[in-house]
Amino acid sequence: MAMKGHNVSNSNVKTKRKFYPNLKVKKFYIPEEGRWITLKVSTSAIKTINKNGISAVINKFLKQGFV
Repeated sequence: MAMKGHNVSNSNVKTKRKFYPNLKVKKFYIPEEGRWITLKVSTSAIKTINKNGISAVINKFLKQGFV
């Protein structure tokens, strides 16, 4: 979901704009299953997956009911 905000000019005129998330298509290897999956994730999610591991992140999302 995009955040809403304003472009602010030098004369302080505000026009509406949207802040879109920084999404990337990335392939991840799941060693437990021996296969690759392709996900569209934000760059902050890529950092989280690199830090914690894809399996831990998937299990966390399954527990929380996001998937």
